[in-house]
Amino acid sequence: MEMDEDRQNSWLVHDPGWIAVGHGKIMGIGAGSLPSVFKGDADIIDLKGKTITPGLIDAHTHVGILEEAHAKEGDDANETSEPVTPHLRALDAVNPRDMAFKAAIESGITCVCCLPGSTNIIGGLGVVLKTHGSCVDEMVVGEGGLKAAFGENPKRCYGEKKTSPITRMAVAGLLRESLVQADNWRRKNNSWNEEERERDLHKEILVRLLDGEITMRAHAHRADDILTAMRIANEFNLSLVLDHCTEGHYIAEGIASSGHPVVYGPMFLGRVKQELEGMSEATPLVLNQLGVKMALATDHPEISIKYLPLCASILHKWGLSWKDAFSCITINPADILGLGHRIGSLAPQKDADIVVWDGDPLDIHSGVEMVIIDGDVVFKRDGKNKKNNCLREADVGWKFQI
Repeated sequence: MEMDEDRQNSWLVHDPGWIAVGHGKIMGIGAGSLPSVFKGDADIIDLKGKTITPGLIDAHTHVGILEEAHAKEGDDANETSEPVTPHLRALDAVNPRDMAFKAAIESGITCVCCLPGSTNIIGGLGVVLKTHGSCVDEMVVGEGGLKAAFGENPKRCYGEKKTSPITRMAVAGLLRESLVQADNWRRKNNSWNEEERERDLHKEILVRLLDGEITMRAHAHRADDILTAMRIANEFNLSLVLDHCTEGHYIAEGIASSGHPVVYGPMFLGRVKQELEGMSEATPLVLNQLGVKMALATDHPEISIKYLPLCASILHKWGLSWKDAFSCITINPADILGLGHRIGSLAPQKDADIVVWDGDPLDIHSGVEMVIIDGDVVFKRDGKNKKNNCLREADVGWKFQI
């Protein structure tokens, strides 16, 4: 097995080499011939000359709750009846029949974090899913953190209704107030007998946040909003992930010293709203140079999820090493989601989420030939259709008369 040291545990070229898969896990991996202990009645897939990587991971999407081609009926990302809704769960809104799941698989993406939207100060609990399955409960890998939003989105949504929050001060104030109320509720409940204790779904999830059981996924673009998220996390000793972090290059040293990871993206947007004015290619480069753990996100459907590999390619073009760019869609998001022990690299006892490519996965000319999730082949490309892989049967053969 030939292995580029820079790409170890991310990109393996086996010549010869082997990966043994069983019971949904990677049982072993190595150079040379397959050891006899793994042979038995095993099905052998010959992948000579192919590139083998772990499944890709998108750390911030709305797959399944902002469905493709379904407009209002498929829009379940934002509950705008009130600005603080920690009791909501993305899991309860995900439609596994959303076409985006199929697009994800065909692009080598085996795992996604699906989050509520960003109109609410606290939007609800995210969920991490495998991209293959017909029942969402069977696709769950873990929780995706509690979504919070700073800046323009909650201001715009509720300001238009003439209800709080109308200002950034109110966004921060309502978040603090909710956390203090949850802490007070916990103290009060803990002083009561078991029979006297009350359930409160709003406060129970916030207590889990206060106790460090879940992370706060902070939507923040502007530097001042990023700092507000970090300030509140410090006040309440919260585990924090900075999502988007568009103006992170302005305060990169502060982010680096805080130790908070960043989920950067979407990358292909124009400056479509005021708080994106400071968007710069420098952001991911500076953060990476300072050692910030960083993942990439399409924020699907802001960018179609199928372009996640292209995002990493562009990051490499901008100046990140191949290893660092590819890590942003494999092991880094796995670690940020608290799932690095299961997904994100090729190693024994990890989930058998494997992608077979016909070339370098960061080369835009390369294609996905096979996708394995939990040890099952869920996608296999017809070699005859390499260049037309994205065309549906119904799209082909139309005749027009003008």
